[in-house]
Amino acid sequence: MRYKFADYDLDSVELKCLLVSRGVKADREVYSRFSSTHRLDASPLTCNCIILSDGTIVQMTDMKFHLNYLNGALSWDKLKLLRYASELGTPFRLRLFENDKLAVFYDDEFIDFVTFPDYSDFYKQKTSGGLPFMGNAVLQGLDWVSFQCLWSCEFAAAGKPCQFCFSGAEFESLARKGKPQSAAVSPEDFAEIVSYAIANTSARNVQITGGSTFSGKSEASYIRAYLCAVNNIGRERVDDILLYITPPESFAQIDEYFKLGASRIACSLEVWDENLAAVITPGKISFTTRKRHLDVLEYAADKYGKGAAFSNFIIGIEPFESIHDGARYLAERGIIPTASIWMPMGRPVMGTMKAPDVSYYRRVIDLFGELYAKYGLEPAGVCGLNVCMERDIWRCKCKTTAV
Repeated sequence: MRYKFADYDLDSVELKCLLVSRGVKADREVYSRFSSTHRLDASPLTCNCIILSDGTIVQMTDMKFHLNYLNGALSWDKLKLLRYASELGTPFRLRLFENDKLAVFYDDEFIDFVTFPDYSDFYKQKTSGGLPFMGNAVLQGLDWVSFQCLWSCEFAAAGKPCQFCFSGAEFESLARKGKPQSAAVSPEDFAEIVSYAIANTSARNVQITGGSTFSGKSEASYIRAYLCAVNNIGRERVDDILLYITPPESFAQIDEYFKLGASRIACSLEVWDENLAAVITPGKISFTTRKRHLDVLEYAADKYGKGAAFSNFIIGIEPFESIHDGARYLAERGIIPTASIWMPMGRPVMGTMKAPDVSYYRRVIDLFGELYAKYGLEPAGVCGLNVCMERDIWRCKCKTTAV
């Protein structure tokens, strides 16, 4: 589907890039009309999404609520917010239109009718141990229950967080204040959340992510426990388990994770250009190194087949040319390059919160579509993820040509 508005002529994946990277502003009537019947909440912790008319899943960051949350969570003073104010404006609006239908606009120009996923009381739940679901797990699109930080990031606590990572900023702030990091989510709480999501929502896949760690052994103990927890509640109930890890020193840990039920494993590079990576992802360059990331990814792809390993790129924070080189390098080796659209409203990267223009995203989309089709690499899921666009690219660009 194509969208023509203002000076744009976009397909749905390109529109997703703009909506994710710019955010939207939703009228108050949108919340009053849809929050009781659809998955919509004013809290940024719920990772709201909208669904375009062709089914594309798009993160809905309402800038009004999001910036207020950032101000409180990171204690940004007004001067810091004002510094980036000109870069954080958005022309996109969510409004009621034509008999209470939900529509997205560019200023006052209609773009598309959209909807939200069906209502769920997921975020109102607590585990039997008292852990709130909200703030510990999110529903993404229609397919996924995701855990972003099951354990804290030791790189961030050591003063070397990834610049784009909102959670990393929180871990770094706690360490600077001498406050303890949050305890890792227990396997029992994890299992309850997964079981509830599978039984009561449309989620059928699980995304397991924690912070980067210095010791592969400590991280392995967490991951082993979570994978065993899924097995205990019934691995057959879950389609895919995506496992985001710090690259271990021993390949034996990779073998163990696959044996315990992981579908695909990521050691995400995030940034390909090593000079930029040293600034943007300093912990990954300093502590685990580029070589170890690549060694683990190539081992997993060689032993478990193409598509078993993947690496995320944050799309929007480095030049297209270096993304091109990195994505091609991985795809040629059977490793899926995946694409997470940078959300500048989280934290500034390299001193800016300004997202790239649509021509940049178009080149990335075309590149990834070409690589997926040429090397037979199909990203996980059925629908898409809120911020990541690899499944959208495959669905829209190469579903009929993938080999």
